[in-house]
Amino acid sequence: MRSILHCDLNNFFASVEMLKRPELRNVPMAVSGDPNKRHGIILAKNQIAKKYGIYTPETVYSALKKCPKLVLVKPHYEEYVKYSKLVNEIYRKYTDRVEKFGIDESFLDVTESINIFGSPYEIAYKIKEEIKQKYSLTISVGVSFTKSLAKLGSDLKKPDAITVLDYDNYKEKIYDLPVEMLLYVGKNTQTKLNKIGIKTIGDLANSNKYRIVKHLGKLGEQIYNYANGIDNEEVKFYYEKSERKSISKGITFESDINDSVTLEKELLKITSNIAFSLRKMRFKASVISITLKDNMFISSSRQKKIDYTNSFDVLAKNVVELFREHYTLGANIRYICVGASGLRGEDDNEQIDIFNMLENKENIKKDKRKKEVVDAMDKLKEKFGDKIDYASAIEIKNKNTPLDN
Repeated sequence: MRSILHCDLNNFFASVEMLKRPELRNVPMAVSGDPNKRHGIILAKNQIAKKYGIYTPETVYSALKKCPKLVLVKPHYEEYVKYSKLVNEIYRKYTDRVEKFGIDESFLDVTESINIFGSPYEIAYKIKEEIKQKYSLTISVGVSFTKSLAKLGSDLKKPDAITVLDYDNYKEKIYDLPVEMLLYVGKNTQTKLNKIGIKTIGDLANSNKYRIVKHLGKLGEQIYNYANGIDNEEVKFYYEKSERKSISKGITFESDINDSVTLEKELLKITSNIAFSLRKMRFKASVISITLKDNMFISSSRQKKIDYTNSFDVLAKNVVELFREHYTLGANIRYICVGASGLRGEDDNEQIDIFNMLENKENIKKDKRKKEVVDAMDKLKEKFGDKIDYASAIEIKNKNTPLDN
C-alpha cells in the first residue's frame, strides 16, 4: 500500500507577508488586490482575520464590512515563488516523488522512504518541523494511501497539523463530511449531487455508481472512486512533465478580464484551434484541461478525462464545464489556456458495432453531414487561418447541443 502526503502551506501569502512585517501578526490582515483600481478580492488572510469570518476569495468590500480595521497588504508574488521553491527543496530531501499542486501545495509519495526516515506520520512531522524552524512557516499535512484522501486530510485540521486517514479509519473520519470537501467537487457538482440526495461523502460512497455516472459522466466515476478510497493516480517526479503527449494553446489579454461570458467565448475560440490541430495531426484526446492565470500571476489548472475525441463540440462542452465549475465570479484573468492530452492516433483501436449502425441509420446520416461540414471548415481554416472560427461558425446552442445546461 502506498504512503502519500499532501502538504499545504497555511495562509501562505499572508504568512510570507508577516515574515517581512512581524507587526502584522497582531492585527487582522489580508493580502488583496487593489480595491481602488479593480473589484479587489481577498487572496489570503491571517488567523485573526479568519475569526471575523473573512474567507478566500471574498471581495474586499465585503471583508471590510465584517472588519473595518482589516489591514490590506499588496501581494508580492516573487516572494511567494521564492518560499515555495525553498519549501519544495525540503520535501525533496525525503523523496524524489514531489508533485506541485499549486504554489502552496504539493503531493509526496514517501512509500520508498519509510525504511530511511520512519513511518509516514514521522516523515510528515519531520517535514513540518523543519519548515517551521527554517522559514517560520507552518503546513498542514494529510497522510493517506491515495492522493485524493491525502488532500482531504490536509484540509481537516489547520494550521500546523497532521491528519492520518488510513485504510482502517478513513470511512469513520470522512463519511459524515459534506460532499463538497472531496477533491474536484465544486459548487456546480455539489448542486447536482444535492439534487439527487447526496449530501455527504458517505452518501456518495454508498450510492449506485452508475447513477452517479449517469448524472456526472466520467467525473462522477472519479469522485465515486475517491469516496471509496480508490485512486491509483501516481505522484509524479519533481521534474517530470505533467503530459508528455499533448497540445495546448493560450492567450494573454492586453488587459484583465473579469466577465465570465467574455472569458468563455475566448476559451471556445482556443478550443476550436485545438480541435483543428487534433484533426490535422489525426489525433484524438482523452484529457481536456484549462489554465487560468489571474492578475496576481497565480495560475490554477483543472482537467478531466473524456472519451477519445477530436470533435469541437465535445471538447467545447467539457471546457465550458471545467470553466463554470472552477472560475470564481469577478476574478480578474490575464491569461487562459486550453490543453488536450492523453493522445492516440485517430484510427487506433476504433471498433464499429454493425448492429448499432443498423439501428441508428438516421444518426449516422446526421453525423456524416456534420463531418462534411467540419471537413469543409477545416479546409477553409487551413487556407485562411484564425479568421475561421468554429466557435462562431458552428451553431452549438440548440436543444441537441452538448453545451446545453
